[in-house]
Amino acid sequence: MSVKTWKSESLGIEIQIDHDKCEGCEQCVQVCPVGVFEMVEGKSTAPNIDQCIQCCACVNACPTNAITHSSC
Repeated sequence: MSVKTWKSESLGIEIQIDHDKCEGCEQCVQVCPVGVFEMVEGKSTAPNIDQCIQCCACVNACPTNAITHSSC
């Protein structure tokens, strides 16, 4: 399993993306209102986690349940 983790110390949150489940559909990129996600080599990443407003749109939009968010 290749789960990647991004943490925001300032917000006290963590986003995990299971790259085995991620199919690169870009739904998380499209629904995130603040641009937390970016695609890298066909997989979702969360390099801008410090911008997260904890709306959980990414978790709800992911068709493969690849995203886990500590606030959702």
